[in-house]
Amino acid sequence: MRVLLTGATGFVGGALAARLCGEGHAVHAVIRPTSDAGRLPAGVIPHVHDGRTDTLIAIVAAAAPEVVIHAASLFVAQHRPADIEPLVAANLLFGTQLLEAMDLAGVRRLVNTGTSWQHYRGDGFEPVNLYAATKQAFEALLDYYVAARGFAAVDLLLYDTYGPGDPRRKVLALLLGLARDGGALEMSPGEQKLDLVHIDDVCDAFLAGLGVVAAPGRRSHAVASGRLVTLKELAGIVEGVTGRPLRIAWGARPYRDREVMLPWPGRGPLPGWRAKVALEAGIAATWEAFTCTR
Repeated sequence: MRVLLTGATGFVGGALAARLCGEGHAVHAVIRPTSDAGRLPAGVIPHVHDGRTDTLIAIVAAAAPEVVIHAASLFVAQHRPADIEPLVAANLLFGTQLLEAMDLAGVRRLVNTGTSWQHYRGDGFEPVNLYAATKQAFEALLDYYVAARGFAAVDLLLYDTYGPGDPRRKVLALLLGLARDGGALEMSPGEQKLDLVHIDDVCDAFLAGLGVVAAPGRRSHAVASGRLVTLKELAGIVEGVTGRPLRIAWGARPYRDREVMLPWPGRGPLPGWRAKVALEAGIAATWEAFTCTR
């Protein structure tokens, strides 16, 4: 299958690009002028997008994909005024340019990446933060192309993703860094629950999404492991995996504004997919890779 992928230089997109190539798909990637093309897996064909709509139209026409996977996004947990333009440009403008380019090229199959944070307190839409609001706003734009242009779209709503080689400073990386380097860490009371999904399972979900996106319409699926652990419990698992005690001052920091205490339970399981990597095994593999980098 010919696939056009966005976000291929990021953690999730990079792992997915490698997986797609490994399974024999022809992978084209849309990257920014500032992106490091050297980070792309071997076999991926890069196309540099300068931000213009016409350029992206030409890229999609040249790649001629059968399906597009949209994994690019800008994540900001708590935005500042300076983040407004980058968030809108990355999560709305670029995505809309992509949809228009797909339509003009006759490409109408899309696997889109959303976030469980679009559902703060239940099944209805309520964004945790502005980032989640921009993801939901893009889906509203996508609805137009589904209704008016006959697109088939699947939204994969991701939870906390992790795995070896993850460069992001997420909570698991903080805990592993504390185990590796020592020191102390101030944290919230630690009762918020997390759902961590290993990158191998995330890639499996995208491959399953390729099999689901067919008939016109849009459907959403949660990519969740189904195993919830509190932040305190996660720290205990890290201690058990690494064999090193963690010095954490629980309650030294308040919970964030609109802290997610209980992840959205999701709806509509993704056909042909379930999480397979046990949390302890996934953290052990991540720890092994983590100790090789500083």
